Amino acid sequence: MSADPYGNGAEVLDPEEDLRTLSSTRPLRHRAVDPSIARSWLLVPGTRPESFGDMAASRADAVVLDIEDAVDPRNKPQARQDVVDWLSAGGRAWVRVNDAASPFWAEDLAALVGVPGLLGIMLAKTESPDQVTSSFDRLRASVPVVALIESALGMEDAAHIARARGAFRLAFGSGDFRRDTGMSADAEAMAYPRARLVVASRVGDLPGPIDGPTVGNSMPTLREHSAITVSMGMTGKLCLAAEQAPVINEVICPAPSEVEWALDFLTDFESRGRVIRDGSDLPRLGRAQKIEKLAIAFGVHPTS
Repeated sequence: MSADPYGNGAEVLDPEEDLRTLSSTRPLRHRAVDPSIARSWLLVPGTRPESFGDMAASRADAVVLDIEDAVDPRNKPQARQDVVDWLSAGGRAWVRVNDAASPFWAEDLAALVGVPGLLGIMLAKTESPDQVTSSFDRLRASVPVVALIESALGMEDAAHIARARGAFRLAFGSGDFRRDTGMSADAEAMAYPRARLVVASRVGDLPGPIDGPTVGNSMPTLREHSAITVSMGMTGKLCLAAEQAPVINEVICPAPSEVEWALDFLTDFESRGRVIRDGSDLPRLGRAQKIEKLAIAFGVHPTS
């Protein structure tokens, strides 16, 4: 075991531990999750500082304090200050800042420079790689940038945005994208932008992108939408309530049966001297190794 790299006291599995460790019976406590594989990204209105602590202690893999869409323009200065104060007092979170074309962007970044609890920013309405790099540089190249793609223009430039200096992951602002394009929320209509973000992330050598949120309180609907997220190759999802995080985490996660398959395959592969038998072995090896990495990170045990 190793200490939590984010300093919140959670227990984290050491990367050197293997799947056999996961098959032990000892209980695993809540762990921090590397943001490169974080599944649930919880948006928390910056106007609710009294909730920041509770949300940070939730089951969400990543918490994003929102001083953009969730805040009326008249209240942005106060929300920004409340976020900075909380982060400066020991809190740790990401922050969604206003878009680079807005009058609030420069003030957001100036206020966040050097704030100790800032894990990274989510840049709203990203439409060019320059916006990512400018934001990254204004923060002294000290924190990563999740580029939130929310328009047709941003979608068309997604591959360049993914390769921008400072870009960490792409995220899908599906609601604003639908408003901009007139497309429906149907899975068929959203297949193209989701696939484009997946391909762009691969081109930019970034982790899988973060899908847009599911609006409403229906957990079966959330589960269905999260399954679509996985099927499209996306590896995270924005959420609007802490109660959504456990469902998202469960769906965007290897199943115990998959972990068991990976363990069996890797054991067999080692036992035969790592010999490649046919053209299917390398793809299966890559899949098994990926499942192993995620199982260790998320504490998923094999079925047996």
